[in-house]
Parts: sequence; structure tokens; C-alpha cells
Amino acid sequence: MSSENEGQRNQEQEPERKRHRICPMAESSNNESSSAVARIPLDHLFSILLLLPIESILSFSMTCKKLRSLADSDSLWESVCRRDWGNGPVEALKASNGLSWKKLYQQVYELDSLFCHRLLAEGAEGGPTPRASHSLNWVSGCLVLFGGGCSGGRHLDDTWAAYTGNGLRTSLKWQKMNSGIPSGRFGHSCVVVDDLLILFGGINDHGVRQTDTWIGQIAVDLKHGITMSWRLLDVGPISPPPRGAHAACCIGCRSMLVHGGIGLSAQRLDDMWILQLSEDLHCGTWTEVVAAQPCPSSRSGHTLTHIGGTQTIVFGGRGNGFEVLNDMWLFDASDEHHQRWTQLLFERHNMPQGFPLPRVGHSASLIIGRRLLIYGGEDSYRHRKDDFWVLDISSMPCVRMQRPTILKQNRVFRRMWKRVESKGEKPKSRSFHGACVDTSGRFLYVHGGMVNGVIQPADSSGLGFDGECFLVDLLLQP
Repeated sequence: MSSENEGQRNQEQEPERKRHRICPMAESSNNESSSAVARIPLDHLFSILLLLPIESILSFSMTCKKLRSLADSDSLWESVCRRDWGNGPVEALKASNGLSWKKLYQQVYELDSLFCHRLLAEGAEGGPTPRASHSLNWVSGCLVLFGGGCSGGRHLDDTWAAYTGNGLRTSLKWQKMNSGIPSGRFGHSCVVVDDLLILFGGINDHGVRQTDTWIGQIAVDLKHGITMSWRLLDVGPISPPPRGAHAACCIGCRSMLVHGGIGLSAQRLDDMWILQLSEDLHCGTWTEVVAAQPCPSSRSGHTLTHIGGTQTIVFGGRGNGFEVLNDMWLFDASDEHHQRWTQLLFERHNMPQGFPLPRVGHSASLIIGRRLLIYGGEDSYRHRKDDFWVLDISSMPCVRMQRPTILKQNRVFRRMWKRVESKGEKPKSRSFHGACVDTSGRFLYVHGGMVNGVIQPADSSGLGFDGECFLVDLLLQP
């Protein structure tokens, strides 16, 4: 009988043992002090959580009340945002963010729409006249616009600036700065390096390609307005060959990359150069970058975007045969002696409807959440576009600051692209516009560009030059 009673007791205890095997945290939930994890000091747990991926942090918060309070805390999620986005965007968002950091992170991660506002021009000066192939940069809390082409084939030499601050605006007060320096041009490049503007190249009224390099410096005084100065940079005897319609971006400390463009005899180029500024910013040195093959083909009207560290991405443009391209290349300069390009391929059957979309004259901006936002442009038939696409570069292994040898050539990536719906005052289809983001990566500013010749003024070929300015808010949900 004793054996029979013991067997019965074992059968009764078995469900209880199974319950603990299936739900090992159940006992911890009822008696948190017995959990080894719960006995770890909170500051140590905080540091551990910052080493984990988002999915693990969310799973961790489901264990018990004490740990849920830490894993859901605003201080932890602010640190997560700093970890994944950098200090600059977080500091800029502090002034304008009304959401918890966890909610903000979720909204950025799930980005599926954005909101567009038309920015009206204040004051007697109005704003920049309609134009295309100009430059638009955000620096020291200001938008700075220079040059471009306009109706009648004229190439402009004016500089305009407007203070934006870090918040949401509905209008801009533009100030016209210098005129005549630098000389009139379109298709130039202008990038922000520290708090300076570096302008290179372009095409003048006579179709001559330029090879000069300029430094622009802006000063903001809320009482007396904005002042702006340009000066020609001494770069010595070596410069890139003359060009326009090239692409450029800042990379690293006091450095600018230039790629491709249209050179002499209207030939498209495939070379790349780096400008290194001196510590006192009084001069610079150009050096051609010789990377291992394969490399992007010759092109113009493409984009070159710095995505962090020593990495940049080239997308689209027009090739030597006037074909419009949709290929994407990653350049990694982490190894000074073995700089290389890697083509990024995507499975087309996994892409959203409408992809791939070859384009030229588009913009590609690094936005909050370390994502690439591509807007506008035109295709081979000069059909201009008004669509927004997001590429999630943060989830690509090659962008996670790994050694470049880890990524195999021709690796195919899945589900990286997403088409984003635009709401509000939707901008018209355009190409060769100016675009830039603020420090937070939340606000994208768009100005001008070529539109279908239904907006005046339009030149004899039917091309329209737009003069509207838009603010695209990536976080505001109406």
C-alpha cells in the first residue's frame, strides 16, 4: 500500500513540477526577492539592458513588476535612443519632444507616414526665387540656400538664409546675403563640415565646369539678424577635374567626399575625391580615393549620403548612356589601405509595390533612427516623382560598424525598403530640388526644384521652376 500511496503522491505533484518547468518565472513573480536577477543592483541592470537588442529589453520587462519598472523607465529609453541614434538627435529632440522616449522610439521604428507643411515667407524680402539644382543646408540653426538654375537658362549667385531653431515652424523669414560670391552656378555641391559650409564645383552660365572650393561661415544674432561670409579655400595645386551634377557629403572630422558628376566634354565621371581641411580651416588638401573593384559606374544627378562612421551610400543617378539608375553602393573607408565599394542588392519580390524605382535628381537624407529617406526625382521619361521611401540601413549587417570583410559581395537583403505615406500639404512632384535635415533628424526641409510646367514661371521647353519651401515632419501624427 505504501508503494501505491507514494505513486499517487508523485502523480499529484507532477502537474506542479510541470508548471514550474513551463513558467520558471512564476515563482519569481510571487517572491521577487528569491530571483537572482532581482537581487542585482538597478544601476548594474541598467548597464546590462543597454547591451541588449530591443526585443530582449521588451522581453525582460515582462518578468516581474520591479524589472518592468526599470525596463519601461524613461531614463532607460532615453539612453537607448542615445545608443541607437547618437547624442545629437536626442539633445535636439529634448526641446520639442512631448512623448515618452519609449513611445518616441516605437514611433520612429514603425514609421509609416509623415506630415508636410508649406512654409510661408515672411517679411519684405520674401524668399528665394524659383530655381533648381541649387544647394540647401541646415547649419547653426539656419537654412542656407545658394545658387541654382532658373528660367531663361540663368544661373544664380545669391545666398539666402533663414533661422529655423529646433522647433516646428509655419513660416520662415529669409534674408538675402551675398551676391556675386561665389560666382553664379548650378549643379554644385555644398555640405556642412562642423559649423562651416564647403562648396565645390558646378556649372556656370556658359556651360563651363568649375573646380573651385569655397568655405561659408554663418553667424546668428537674434537681435541683429544673420551674417554670412564666403571665402575661396586654398587647396594647393591639386584639385578634382572640373565637374557639375556630382554628389558630395561630409565624412569624419573636417573631411568631404565628392563622387562622379559631369566633366569636360559632357562625360560622366566615376572617380571619387576627398578634401581634408587643415586644423585652422585656412586651407585644404584634395586626394583621389582609389578603391578596390568593383565600383559604381559613371553617373550624375545621384546622391552620396554619410550614414555614420566611415560609411557612405551612393544611390541612383544618370549613366553615360543617359539611362536612369537604381543601384545602391556602400563605401567603407575604415581600412585606409583597403577602401572598398560593396553593391547592396535587394530581393525584388520582397519589395513594396512600386519598387524598384530608378531615379535621378532625387534627395537622400539620413533621418532619425539611422534611416535613409529618399524623396522625389525623375525617371528616364522625365516623369517627376512625389514619393517618399525609407531604407532601414540600421538592420543591415554591413552598417553595424563591423569589419568590411564580413559582408560578402552580392549579398541580397530582404524587406529593407518601405514606402511612407505623406499627409498634410503634399508637395508636388519634383526633381533637382534642395533638401536637408536638422540636427534631430526629425525635420526635412525641401525647397524648389523642377516641376511639370504647370507652375509659373516656366521656360520655353515647358520646364517649371518651383520656389515653394516645405517642412516634412517625421514624428507629428495629425
